[in-house]
Amino acid sequence: MDKRKVKFLAGSLIIVASIVWLGFSGFDESLAYYKTVDELKLMKDDAYGKRLRVAGNVVAGSIERLPGAVKFKLEQKGDIVPVNYVGKDLLPDTFKDGAQAMAEGHLSRSGEFEASKIQAKCASKYETTYNVKRGKT
Repeated sequence: MDKRKVKFLAGSLIIVASIVWLGFSGFDESLAYYKTVDELKLMKDDAYGKRLRVAGNVVAGSIERLPGAVKFKLEQKGDIVPVNYVGKDLLPDTFKDGAQAMAEGHLSRSGEFEASKIQAKCASKYETTYNVKRGKT
């Protein structure tokens, strides 16, 4: 083989290896494990440093709107986790006391869940629609 072909082959291998490495490292960082509040509590120290999605019900009276953040608590089966939302997106209209919500972020060592995304739905709203369609009002 002449030197040009060797250089081309070596350069191609480096580029392909770099793309594969970036793909795998980005894939691992994009994973977010779905947990409920009680499952999060059972994880203990294993929860720190992992990207998680935590679902539960918003505790009535716990929503506190601050400049640049919204603090609230998620509850399920008697377990409660405080959440600090510092995301840039507006909160959904259905985010209110008693709503089912999912926060995506990570658990800090202080025990507070640092969320960058929030999704919410009002369970009673969807339940009523479902029951009306089935003839149960």
